[in-house]
Amino acid sequence: MAEPQRPRTEQRMRPAPLLFEPAEASADPEHFFDLESIEDPRELLARATELTHAFRAATDRSVEFQAIAAAQLADPRRFDRLTPALIAERAEWTEDYAKKMVEFGRDLLRGGADKRG
Repeated sequence: MAEPQRPRTEQRMRPAPLLFEPAEASADPEHFFDLESIEDPRELLARATELTHAFRAATDRSVEFQAIAAAQLADPRRFDRLTPALIAERAEWTEDYAKKMVEFGRDLLRGGADKRG
């Protein structure tokens, strides 16, 4: 039996806050990591580039955690395992993508992350 699902409106209210962005600053829609206050274009480019690299790294890492979770949820040894279709529904993916993520997660759990370099 699968665990009960939360209503969709509760799951996707807002994106996860970035831990190093002060809460009061993120409430201002014009504020973005204080980039709007940098006047020197060289400094602005450098800081924006740093943030771009950090977000890409964070995205890559979070995708790996999604894959690991998908593989764990699909593990045939679990009595409450989920099908790729149910995983896709929960993650708002297509079923084909969920299958690929399960396989990627299994590879990561077996230590395949070392092979990716």
